[in-house]
Amino acid sequence: MGSKRKQQRARPRAKESEGGGAAPVAATPSPPDADTLSKGRRRAHLALAALGGAMQCLGFAGFSWWPFAFVCFLPMFYVIDAEPRASHRRVLALGFVHGFVGYTGGYYWLVEMLEVFSGFPRWACWAMASVFFAYHGAQQMLIYWLYRRARQGGFRVTTAAVPALLTMELLHPVLFPSYLATGFHDLPVFIQTADLGGPMLISAVVMAVNGALYEVARAAWRRERLPRLVPALAIGGVAATLLYGVWRIHEVDARVAEARTISVGVVQVNMGIFSKRDDPFEGHQRHVEQSLRLEAEHEMDLLVWPESAYTFFLPDGMRDLRRVLGPVHTPLLFGGLRRREGPDRTYAYNTAYLTSGEGEVLGLYDKTYLLMFGEYLPFGETFPILYDWSPHSGRFTPGTHVRPLVLPTDHGDVRMSALVCYEDVLPGFTRQAVREGDPHLLVNITNDAWFGDTHEPWIHLALAKFRAVEHHRALVRSTNSGVSAFVDPVGRVTGQIGVFERGEMVRSVPLLEGTTLYAHVGDWPGFAALVAMAWMAFGRRRRDHRDLA
Repeated sequence: MGSKRKQQRARPRAKESEGGGAAPVAATPSPPDADTLSKGRRRAHLALAALGGAMQCLGFAGFSWWPFAFVCFLPMFYVIDAEPRASHRRVLALGFVHGFVGYTGGYYWLVEMLEVFSGFPRWACWAMASVFFAYHGAQQMLIYWLYRRARQGGFRVTTAAVPALLTMELLHPVLFPSYLATGFHDLPVFIQTADLGGPMLISAVVMAVNGALYEVARAAWRRERLPRLVPALAIGGVAATLLYGVWRIHEVDARVAEARTISVGVVQVNMGIFSKRDDPFEGHQRHVEQSLRLEAEHEMDLLVWPESAYTFFLPDGMRDLRRVLGPVHTPLLFGGLRRREGPDRTYAYNTAYLTSGEGEVLGLYDKTYLLMFGEYLPFGETFPILYDWSPHSGRFTPGTHVRPLVLPTDHGDVRMSALVCYEDVLPGFTRQAVREGDPHLLVNITNDAWFGDTHEPWIHLALAKFRAVEHHRALVRSTNSGVSAFVDPVGRVTGQIGVFERGEMVRSVPLLEGTTLYAHVGDWPGFAALVAMAWMAFGRRRRDHRDLA
């Protein structure tokens, strides 16, 4: 009898209807199906995704307004929550809009590069660039999709977002790395953890801040209890990053104070991409004249000229390059063109030469990663007619090794890893060169003139700074038209010559040795995220869609 009464008390009371009957208990409302959303709301969500892409672009290197990087994924969190029953196609569309907008704003300068090299009309260059923007935008599209899958598995916003981001930063091939971390290049104290886990470790902290801000804002909007653990972890991650940065900068600066140094001079002649080809003697004369000015004022151990500084092809096996140095008597590292005769055709290489002050070739390195459309055409070897259609594109052969160049000095040999053109923005490639050559110094020679007065030269420098931090090596950059720079082993720029400026400069450069955790294990944050995301998105039983809300 008592048990029966308890059961009766446990039943919810039925509300009486006006006719005296009991109305059914109201069910918990489920989130609206994507098909039931108004067109206005659906379009508003696409606009929010585009806003996320625009903010990510502003927080990326180039604009470098890094505060935007801390909030650029908040629109993604909202639209996925607002459309919990959205189809895969809808989620991919939202992510694609985010990515396409972000990459169009960040890489608009590719249009000018394509126009210069291909000779195609501007509309065709925009069409080709849009394919590039769409391909790279697919990275964000897949981040949206993986994130939504993990959320459907019952995982919190931040727990799902961090591995979704790192998984795609690891797996999605891109021409120019676009880590969420790169907008922080001007904050050396924030990027020192790159020596532990590369840019991805910094990206993880930035995405965690995005997630924590959203979780707090959502709880406040719903008048729910504010989460504590996730914001505490995000704040702790930022604090740990900053504290490590302060300590590491102090530690590296102490080593720099005790390290041996060499005096390095850099020359920037500021000639257009075709003016060097049209008048190669003028380009060579400028390099010699500016080098002689440096020699008159400084005693240097090394001079560095940029990529394609010497535009006449040098035959393979040539050991005496006195004609390149002319009256210059300082050892020289310069970019030249090497020619090798093969049985079927002539092979061309984009080569970094190191010579003694007497012109003797001490070593050379052939560029490994060639630039599409500039140095080769995709499928050009299969369809040679493509080179007839794109007459300004080069037809170079990639190099086969990353051995260091060795410069003898009065204080011992100096090992240098030469990075030609955009090889210095590739963390994996630079890590391979450092592991194989154990260099004292990183040297980048490049020619960014074909991108014009755009963000590209500044983005190039920004991305290169991370290579100095990852391995705690000084980086010397000599460019044809900017930005030439000296970067110290913690990523600070100690001297630079801007875009489309002619000038030269000399700096004392420290020669550090040793290794870092990143050099040993590489992109471990990305691999850890990949394992976590595989379990969250595909290995765990998924919950009902209503859990998203």
